[in-house]
Amino acid sequence: MSRGARVFGETDGVDGVAGPLRSSGRRPAGLRGAAALLVLPLLGALGLVLGPAGDAQAASACSGRLVKTVAFSTGSLRVYKSRAYACVVAVAKKPGPRRAMSVSLQPRGGRWVTDSGRFTTLAGPVTVHALNRCVRASGSVGGASGATGWILC
Repeated sequence: MSRGARVFGETDGVDGVAGPLRSSGRRPAGLRGAAALLVLPLLGALGLVLGPAGDAQAASACSGRLVKTVAFSTGSLRVYKSRAYACVVAVAKKPGPRRAMSVSLQPRGGRWVTDSGRFTTLAGPVTVHALNRCVRASGSVGGASGATGWILC
């Protein structure tokens, strides 16, 4: 027998599996190509229906429902409420270069929780436990600011 020839049932010594019986675990190329031809147009149609992915702004930063929006000249303060938590973000009206932004949230009887710095689009999110508690929020973008009184009572 030649050196490169294999006898059926002979193991190669690496994993103990006989050479001719070894499978790569891959599907035939025809099935992959057919699946790609079906999936890609569906993804394209979904993108047309839902719109570009970059349109999601601060709505996804906090969970819960939007309960209060305070608009000011350079942006807005948005307060969201879920069952047990309150969340707040300050959103710039025109995203652009980095500028000073801050957002703060305080539950009644608790301390202020703040996020501040130099941001391009939004400050926050800031979340506090607010089950059966009032909260108040404040935020600023650039030099302008807005605040709520006690809400969610």
